[in-house]
Amino acid sequence: MLIRFADKEEKMNEKEILKYSEEYAKKQGFKLNKDKKQLDYVIKGLKKNEDKYGERYCPCRVITGNFEEDRIIVCPCIYHKQEIKDQGHCLCRLFFSKQVKQGKTKNPKEFCAPESKKQIPSWVNQKLLDKSRKDNASFVIDRYQDQQPQCNFGLSGVCCKNCNMGPCRMTPKAGKGVCGADANVIASRNLLRTISAGACCHVEHARENALLLWKVGTGKTKAYSIKDKAKLQAFAKKLGKKNAKDVALEAFEDFRRQHGVFHKSEGLYLNWLRINAPKYLQEEWKKLDILPENADIETTRAQHATTMGNDADPNSLLLQCLKLGLVDGYAGLMMATDIQDILFGTPKLIKAEANLGTIKPDYINLSVHGHIPLLAEKVLEWSKKLEPEAKKAGAKGINLVGVCCQANEMVQRHGIAMAAHTMQSELALVTGAMEAMVVDAQCIYPSLASVASCYHTKLITTMVARMPGALHIPFKIEDADETAKKIVRVAIDNFKNRNKAKVYIPNEKMSLYSGFSVEQIVDALKKVNPKDPLKPLIDNIKSGNIKGVVAVIGCRNPKLRGQKFSETLIKKLLKENILVITTGCISHASAQEGLMKPEAVKYCGDKLKAVLIAIGKANKIGVLPPVLHMGSCVDNSRIIRLVSEISNYTKIPISKLPIAASAPELVTEKAVAIGTNALVHGITVHVNPPLWTSGAKLVEKQLGNLPTGGKMFYESDVDEAAKKIINIINEKRKALKLK
Repeated sequence: MLIRFADKEEKMNEKEILKYSEEYAKKQGFKLNKDKKQLDYVIKGLKKNEDKYGERYCPCRVITGNFEEDRIIVCPCIYHKQEIKDQGHCLCRLFFSKQVKQGKTKNPKEFCAPESKKQIPSWVNQKLLDKSRKDNASFVIDRYQDQQPQCNFGLSGVCCKNCNMGPCRMTPKAGKGVCGADANVIASRNLLRTISAGACCHVEHARENALLLWKVGTGKTKAYSIKDKAKLQAFAKKLGKKNAKDVALEAFEDFRRQHGVFHKSEGLYLNWLRINAPKYLQEEWKKLDILPENADIETTRAQHATTMGNDADPNSLLLQCLKLGLVDGYAGLMMATDIQDILFGTPKLIKAEANLGTIKPDYINLSVHGHIPLLAEKVLEWSKKLEPEAKKAGAKGINLVGVCCQANEMVQRHGIAMAAHTMQSELALVTGAMEAMVVDAQCIYPSLASVASCYHTKLITTMVARMPGALHIPFKIEDADETAKKIVRVAIDNFKNRNKAKVYIPNEKMSLYSGFSVEQIVDALKKVNPKDPLKPLIDNIKSGNIKGVVAVIGCRNPKLRGQKFSETLIKKLLKENILVITTGCISHASAQEGLMKPEAVKYCGDKLKAVLIAIGKANKIGVLPPVLHMGSCVDNSRIIRLVSEISNYTKIPISKLPIAASAPELVTEKAVAIGTNALVHGITVHVNPPLWTSGAKLVEKQLGNLPTGGKMFYESDVDEAAKKIINIINEKRKALKLK
């Protein structure tokens, strides 16, 4: 319901408007702007609009003159609460959160982050940010600021443009779209489409890997080879096959299965699910009728179901969301991870460094950015081979660094530096020391081409992510060596064009340990108990030395304006003796904060600290890091595999284990699909910022209590998020009668 500024019809003078503002702020738990000049400006603007239009419209928003359209911007407008929640104040800067430290804004693009009892520090390097503005290079948080206010109908999930009778939006006046769909139908359709799009990204990633495995197995390429033959044989045995070619063909079945049309033994649902998921869950999913037939048909069906005139049952649509979670989890994440391990090696414990300080001033700096490591592996190979050419060009050598999930892939197998998460990808170019950035797919900001144009950097596109202004060098498996060689030489040739006057490389860098595949975790535990490696982990969970395990995963979101929400959350969990595992760009955040090195044990409770010391000593590294890096976003499959192993060992369903997940800065459609994969396995998932469901109460209610045992909850205050996650762990321990 729209809240009107005043409950009486007569006009008010400026003093009365100010008084009403104060009363409203007090009632809602806000405060008024302490900057008298800004406050006076807003009050005068409200009065001016009332005199001109008859309503106290926000003075900072566009007024059409049509009351039915403008009614949502009568002060306090429909947007103000979400804006205060997201950025600490409303757009007009009339109302502020009580937790925000106010000050005069010197720069119109200056951003502030809401506090949680005390100000959360920022990860943004201010010197690089200032440099980006001076160099006219775009930065993601500035662009987010420029987009304010964001559409409240979109934020609440109650807008639909699935047919040309619309776009429709749900309002108090119009609670149904032209076709008759209500808010719950619209929000659940939008959610299903989001998960479908996210699943497609990971499925396509897995398909690329399967194709490479098949070409290696059939001898159609000599550029790659099998690095983990034992893992290949293990999967061949599970699938009843003998070699790489046949394993690849079984993977391909998960993209084409059609009721036994192609061959009778193809089964009824995904091979990768059949051989990997706990059997009890397969039975539960069968009863719910959500076992996916094949990856491509399920994403197609999702698109079909969500078009106008099809599925209008929110419960049915949410079940399809869960089915797409399984598509993402097994035909996407797990298949991609497993085949990458077979081809490139299963990660083992390895030491490396993180943050922008890993860019080196006297070296040719070449970054790999994206997700699919097929090309990055070859770029690394040719960076080493062409080192003499780099030295002839006047450099000390070639410094290959990783950005986003390509960094996660390369660090866990080769120790390549994790230079930047996605939100730092532009800042990596702003250093002025990056000769080339090669990108493949997913999470590639379209802004990178324009940022690169401010410097000498060559932005090179190779796969799906293409953009004007970039150099496109297409990647094909058959030409992998020639493509990688060409890319490295582009970087070498560009070194002479570096403008030293434009170079600024921050000093910040941090050491870390990576490579915590499930196999590495089991190997580490074998040093404690060779015959029964999982027993030490289970015993410590039972005793309460490890209160629980929480996966903190996903993206970095500009809505948080650079605040260290994820890092703060992790520290609060560690203090409560909760072991943290991480993937994706949150791994970058953890590494940069020093949470992925042994010294971070100082943040742990005494019981968890003792466990980490014992395991560390057994593995001759002193102390095990309290945050275990399990890899890239597709490597969320490792987390599912680990919790499945614990469930199989203890005979306790995953939904009842003291385990939870958090996506504390969720951004992409892929991340929503990953979260849904966790939900379908029965895991409770914390999400921040909230998904676009607040206008659909039935959908939010269902997401909070799914038939698989999974639950989703939103919390944007870091203290409250930590409390809720800890309470969930404690409740599960209590239900299991654990200490």
